[in-house]
Amino acid sequence: MSEELIEIVVSEARDKMERAVAHARREFSGVRTGRASPALVERLTVNYHGAEVSLQQIAGFSVPDVQMLVISPYDKRAIESIQKAIQRADLGFNPSTDGSVIRLHFPPLTEERRRELVRLVRSMAESGRVAVRNSRRGARQDLDALKRDGDVSEDDSRRGQRRLDEMTQEFEEAIGSALEAKETELMQV
Repeated sequence: MSEELIEIVVSEARDKMERAVAHARREFSGVRTGRASPALVERLTVNYHGAEVSLQQIAGFSVPDVQMLVISPYDKRAIESIQKAIQRADLGFNPSTDGSVIRLHFPPLTEERRRELVRLVRSMAESGRVAVRNSRRGARQDLDALKRDGDVSEDDSRRGQRRLDEMTQEFEEAIGSALEAKETELMQV
């Protein structure tokens, strides 16, 4: 019985930590690198016929070259709304259109801007690590409550806490490796 309770607490913590890592990776993908990437705009909300929808629901994306992103709306009447959404997002570039597609030209990043983006990504990574640690803290509190109520022994609680610490380390390393990859990508010229 006590092993099952500990397993429940540990598996809930694992789920939360996995979500924190996935969120950090999604945040990283939204950081501009000087290369065209649909991840920068696909989550933008567009006012489409009076409803707020994400851009990926109403348009397709293609990357014909490293510094060009082409957005092809499924409904050509949405072009103006998409342009306004991109301008409101203040991503650092203006969309151009020929009436059927929208083109975004990604100018190369300056060295200073690359360093700013690295600082931003490091901040995002730290937020991810904090979320992982908060999951561990919540799980530890659950284990302490189980021990206090007499549902698990002290030894079982200690083993559960060791497992939580190992998981925390594992997920922090996952965030660290994703951060390293993004930093490398940002600093490539």
